[in-house]
Amino acid sequence: MEQICFASLLLLASLALCQGRVVRVPSGPLVRVEGQAVTIRCNVSQYEGPRDQDFEWMMLQGQDEFPVISTFDSSYPNALFKDRVSSGDISIKKISDSSSELKIKKVRATDSATYQCSTPSTDTVFSGNYKADVALKVIGDSLKVAPSIPQPAVSEGEQLELHCNTTRAFTEHTSLSVTWSFKVGGSPMKEILTFGPDDKVTVGDSSAQRYAEGGLRLDLRGGGFYGLVLSGVRPEDQGKYVCTAREWVRQGGGSLHKILEKSEDMGKVTVKPTAQSLQVTMEKNTTLNMEDTLNLTCSIGASNLASLALAVEWLVSDGSASPQVLIRVDRDGTVTGGSAQLALSRVSPGEFHLVAQKVEQSDSGWYSCRVQAWLPQSSTKWYQAAEKTSDPVRVLVTELKPEFKVTLSAAVTPQFTDDPTELHCEVTDVLHLRDGHLGVTWHYSSALPGDASSVTETVATLNELGALVPGSTYAKRLESGDITLSRGEPTVFRLRLLRTRTQDMGAYSCSVSAWAPSRQGGWEQAREVPSTELKVQWSPKTPVLSVVAHRIREASSAGSTFEMSCHVTGQNLQNPGYSVLVRTEERSGVASRKVLSLNADSVLQLEEWTEPGRVDSVALEKTGRLEYRFRLYGAQLSDRGSYYCEVAAWTREQGGSGAPGGEWNRVVSAESNKIEITFEDTGPVFNVTIHSDKHRVSPGETAKLQCIISVQGASPNRGDVSFEVQWFQSPVHALENGGAEPLLSMDRWGVVRKSASATGANQSTDCSLERSDAHTFTLSVHGTRDGDAGEYHCVATPWLLAPASGSWSEGRQLTSPPIYLSIRLALWESMRLPLLYGVGSSLAVGLLSILLGLICAHCCCRNSQYTPRSSNKLMDMEMD
Repeated sequence: MEQICFASLLLLASLALCQGRVVRVPSGPLVRVEGQAVTIRCNVSQYEGPRDQDFEWMMLQGQDEFPVISTFDSSYPNALFKDRVSSGDISIKKISDSSSELKIKKVRATDSATYQCSTPSTDTVFSGNYKADVALKVIGDSLKVAPSIPQPAVSEGEQLELHCNTTRAFTEHTSLSVTWSFKVGGSPMKEILTFGPDDKVTVGDSSAQRYAEGGLRLDLRGGGFYGLVLSGVRPEDQGKYVCTAREWVRQGGGSLHKILEKSEDMGKVTVKPTAQSLQVTMEKNTTLNMEDTLNLTCSIGASNLASLALAVEWLVSDGSASPQVLIRVDRDGTVTGGSAQLALSRVSPGEFHLVAQKVEQSDSGWYSCRVQAWLPQSSTKWYQAAEKTSDPVRVLVTELKPEFKVTLSAAVTPQFTDDPTELHCEVTDVLHLRDGHLGVTWHYSSALPGDASSVTETVATLNELGALVPGSTYAKRLESGDITLSRGEPTVFRLRLLRTRTQDMGAYSCSVSAWAPSRQGGWEQAREVPSTELKVQWSPKTPVLSVVAHRIREASSAGSTFEMSCHVTGQNLQNPGYSVLVRTEERSGVASRKVLSLNADSVLQLEEWTEPGRVDSVALEKTGRLEYRFRLYGAQLSDRGSYYCEVAAWTREQGGSGAPGGEWNRVVSAESNKIEITFEDTGPVFNVTIHSDKHRVSPGETAKLQCIISVQGASPNRGDVSFEVQWFQSPVHALENGGAEPLLSMDRWGVVRKSASATGANQSTDCSLERSDAHTFTLSVHGTRDGDAGEYHCVATPWLLAPASGSWSEGRQLTSPPIYLSIRLALWESMRLPLLYGVGSSLAVGLLSILLGLICAHCCCRNSQYTPRSSNKLMDMEMD
């Protein structure tokens, strides 16, 4: 029993000990930010005595203790804290009878310490704890918030980005959170989304559905960048946005405590509703012909056109009733109401085309376009953002004929005969031609001002298919290309006369016809519009050409240079070209000889100047626009005579663009005055004679004929003179053939040449030519025959060397008197051989005949057996 009592006393004592005073403060350390308010609560429980308890706070730094504040002793604070206590920066507040709070409005870095909360004892028995300590750690304020909105003004349906750049110094045990908030006008701030702490995402009530549908998206790039992206903004998203950054610390028990908060206005966001920017327009009124194709375009514009899904309806009304839906295309491209004649297509993001084939008069009416703009609300939902209808346009279907104007103008006007003429027939203000074609007919009237009557002729027609139909009067000129019709542009027709004649002067006009396809196939004329008349007239002027020759350098002696110029003057010539021909005549009344020419294209040609070795002794060049110069180098006696220029003026046919490009046409020609070369021959005088020792030779002998050249006056040196000698034979058969070709010739270099007649297959003359001495040239006829008989003469041409210039000059040609060569005729000698040949042949034939007779008689007529004759003669005769 005593043991039981003792155990009960021990139990009561232990219970009394367990129920002693308990003082509690938050578990530490408490981390707070410098400059922020700090509140530390202290609770007391399981105490005895009065319910209202007092509290004291003391700062412990190392071994030092500094009283801070007390609920019952105003003199309790240490001198370090008196001013702060007096100013209210540090205070103590009773929460209840058994709890109080130590408050610091703006904590300082020096406030980092251990704080001790104590309660004076009111217990009858001292039991429990009367003090509790908590550590306070004050950190610096390093949190910075820099918000931005890259595009504060957006259109409905576009994307809005909210950037909040938040940075802080790293501190152990702290976390960060960023909150985006939104406010419209005077309404309270609504929280959109919070990221953190501990990477947690908290969505506001008003944004929960939007976040779930993907309309809100975080953009975390690191480095303190926090972004919130709002996809598909709506008009209700317009307002003021705020970015709030908070710093948190985890306290005892694991709970988070906010130690710092900073908010910055991001700015105002303006959202332009789609209904404000949506524009729907159509083309102006249109008028169509029956069976035409109606094309209407609905143009849609909006600031956020790329974000919109469009549904388009075409409405039609006759003006008295409400519009009816003609055809519709939904936002997904589904077309309702289409047919083979009616189609709706989208040709660009903002253009829809309505095409109606083969319209009728019943298709007339007022057409409008109604557009519904849709925007995505989520990945699966859409909402209609706006709807707008265009102003109606009137479509009138009727039977329309083509309308146009025709203007006739002169592109090229002739000034002279043979000038080109070009007329342009231009069609302007073309309406309602559609698929039709244009044709043109050109007319000419010979009536000029003052004529009482006129006759109109058709030049040619270019029909609706582009085929040329010539008029009867102009068919040949059109075929030759003298007149051409062309169509340079779709609405410009050209008539061109390459060489306008005098009879082409008159009045010209054109008639343009419009052709439309007929229902039966082919073409039918829908309209014809004539132009006004255009006069083509000029004053005919006769071309005039004159040429004047001037002596530039005179040939005073053989071997010198002769030079003359020819100046050309032309009048009434259109872009002429000139050709020049230099002629020479030995004396008046003698036919002239062409020297050389320069044509209209400046091509030089040697004409009848073909003397060997003197091809380069003449020159003709153009020294001015209208001046030509002729030179003769090394003039010789044979060059004496009159020289003059024959000039012809040419004009070229004009090309298609007005530039010369055709053939030259000769217009007029003229001859210049004559310039003479009349120098005297001051050199030696040559004579030529012919000599032969025997004028009569026998057949087979060699006949020698000498051509002797004599010199009178001063004899030149042997090397300064040379002769060109030609021998001519004039037998009867040579005279019949002309007798002009030399038999033999020796040039001044000593080269001997035989003529073709002397070397032909039918000629038997055997002759040679040699120079016996300086002035004697001997012709030898070997083995003379009857054909060699006839007259012979020689022609000698002296050549003199001019010491000063070193050039050779040809002297006057000298002809010798003729000499006759005869052949003796011997009768016996001519008959001897024929007689001998005849006798010999007769003897040979007679002997051969005798020999043949003997052979035949011996071989063919001999009888080898003898048969006696019968006595019966009568029977033998019968048998015979």
